[in-house]
Amino acid sequence: MFASRVLLRAPLAAVARRAAFTSSVRVAATRAYSSQGAAPSGGAGKAIAIALLSAGAGAGGYHFYSQNEASSLPAVAEAEKPKEPLDYQKVYNAIAAIIEDENYDDGSYGPVFLRLAWHSSGTYDCNSKDGGSNCATMRFKPEAGHGANAGLGIARERLNRVKDLFPEISYGDLWTLAGVAAIQEAGGPIVNWRAGRADGEESHSPPDGRLPDASRADGKHSRDVFGRMGFNDQETVALLGAHALGRCHRDRSGFEGPWTPSPTVFTNTFYTELLGRKWVERKWDGPKQYQDKESRSLMMLPADMAMSTDKEFRKWVEIYAKDEQKFFEDFAKVAQKLFELGVNFDENAKVYQFKPTNA
Repeated sequence: MFASRVLLRAPLAAVARRAAFTSSVRVAATRAYSSQGAAPSGGAGKAIAIALLSAGAGAGGYHFYSQNEASSLPAVAEAEKPKEPLDYQKVYNAIAAIIEDENYDDGSYGPVFLRLAWHSSGTYDCNSKDGGSNCATMRFKPEAGHGANAGLGIARERLNRVKDLFPEISYGDLWTLAGVAAIQEAGGPIVNWRAGRADGEESHSPPDGRLPDASRADGKHSRDVFGRMGFNDQETVALLGAHALGRCHRDRSGFEGPWTPSPTVFTNTFYTELLGRKWVERKWDGPKQYQDKESRSLMMLPADMAMSTDKEFRKWVEIYAKDEQKFFEDFAKVAQKLFELGVNFDENAKVYQFKPTNA
């Protein structure tokens, strides 16, 4: 009633001017939003909201509230309040809190978090300058349906718990930060990380086939795939050390089994097992893979075996098998590089080093 009476008392010309002003602001705000392309919708929505609030405040001081004037004041104050920077250590801690679960796999979601970060980043093509972690396009059916990404919906769904707590973080930042947490919480090295990924649209989805084919045992395939991402031989071998974590699942990749006896602990064991055991082809009804001759409890993929048969790759396998600290140092550098593929960071973007929760 209060608002209605105020409007009735307002001169008709003033009301008309206010309506025209508000309409022009809406048009300008809409154009600004449209010009942002793949930028996250939250920021543009806030800009429009602030523009419309300003229009209402500046047209002769006449305000129409859906309920009453008093209840609208907190909303205006909230819109004008400077946004607090996101505390990424808190986000990291929230991710770390949902990694362990005795009812899942080997008791940890860490390996599948790392696989999500890896696969969402490894689609980058340094020639076409597309793909990578920036757009988080695995949210959409095309990329989510790629064969190499089977089972990663488990990780994305689990991490939605953290997204609910920190809705302002982009999915690209969330997934790569989860990869960092998976490494560090498993006893791996500290990995530098920067925020700044902006979620894209389905149209930004990369084509299928950009990730490594585990069934290929030739070094040329590995060099072609990792070279497209911008990695050399040393970096390629260092990245594959992540196979110290996790296992293959037949209902996802077709392959089955862990690479190491401790699939929830980040070590250089992938290299020591690859060189230190006798590997034979497994006789089963699944795709070609290898198992250790002694215990038959561990496995290697054909692409893993290429790391030991290719002369240049093997050189780095031997180095990392002998020196875990060297592996940690090199892995930390190449993991940061992987997680940043395709991202144009602000030149002043802060570099974070997160403290593990189990330190």
